[in-house]
Amino acid sequence: MITGSKELIRDINSNLVLTQIVNHSPISRSTIAKKLGLTKATVSTIVADLLAKKLVVEIGSDDTSLGRKPILLSFNRKAGYAISVDIGEQVTSALITDLQGDERQLKQIATPKSSTDLCTALIELLSSMTTDVSERPYGIVGITLGIHGVISDNIIHFTPYYDFTGCNLVEELEDNFHTNVILENEANLSVIGEKTFEYDYPNIANISVHTGVGLGILINSTLYSGSKGYSGEIGHTIVDVDGKPCPCGNRGCLEQYLSERALLQELANKKGLNSMDFTDFSKLYCQKDSDAISIMSTFVRYMTICVNNVLNMYNPDLIIINSRFTALEPNLITQIIDNLSSRINNYQKIAPSILKESSVLLGGISVTVSSFLGVDVSMIH
Repeated sequence: MITGSKELIRDINSNLVLTQIVNHSPISRSTIAKKLGLTKATVSTIVADLLAKKLVVEIGSDDTSLGRKPILLSFNRKAGYAISVDIGEQVTSALITDLQGDERQLKQIATPKSSTDLCTALIELLSSMTTDVSERPYGIVGITLGIHGVISDNIIHFTPYYDFTGCNLVEELEDNFHTNVILENEANLSVIGEKTFEYDYPNIANISVHTGVGLGILINSTLYSGSKGYSGEIGHTIVDVDGKPCPCGNRGCLEQYLSERALLQELANKKGLNSMDFTDFSKLYCQKDSDAISIMSTFVRYMTICVNNVLNMYNPDLIIINSRFTALEPNLITQIIDNLSSRINNYQKIAPSILKESSVLLGGISVTVSSFLGVDVSMIH
């Protein structure tokens, strides 16, 4: 039983009502009252306030054959804009959407090499995308930045492949855009994106393979970050105690064998080149080049080890693999499943990412909107 001041109870009930509208619209006042066990009068009062705040709109009547048709309510996705940024090692992508993840505008730039240049470049990039924000009641409701590294308390603690510790991203962007700025690990945003827009499972492990290898974990639909944000650094689990050196300080870390960076460098070495990109690999693989096929086999081998370890540690309902390798060759998922030989693994599904490279950005949109509204955006339809 909830006890406390009337203001506290009213705020809690308002939050509950808004959550129902955001996640289940279109929905009527009477349906909300039944679901939440509130009186119709209480719900009507709260809805009137949400309508006045322009967070909710009335969209017509429910099609019923008996009695007066109830008016349906919907979340006002045009109340403002949400911004998400994925700061990759080579490319920085920015996405601006309405509050339901639609009306999308995407822009990309090369990631600056210095922290000072990053702040300037981000301000210029986002400014070019937000020229008409005054048309919406709340303008820009927030900005979420996906960082390829360890984040906690809105602070960057460790990034293995770029160094932006000298740039106060949060303060600089908040001063320029007058809105809340959130930093989050890219693998965490990726799993949030998949949960919000595609896969409605309570327990999800999302393996992201890019420059490094990250793991986003949802337990009972709640993000698990661990102490100081270091949870999910699956790429820095050791698979060879005397193996390749890693920027984290250890040797034989998984991402030195499974990441795009590692695999493409291995292919370049086989070809006697300094470097290769994924487009080069893709062309060779489609031409059935033996070296490219060998690289793909290496990916399957180490991804199987990764999946096996995740299954044994977390036993999730769903494991998502987000990688350009599996996007190029969907049959790899079947190969990975076939290679799982443990008799104690138990899971519902292993699947490729549906959102692919947009998962981080859409996860950032979800975080931005949830933070602005103060509600859990569990599934955007």
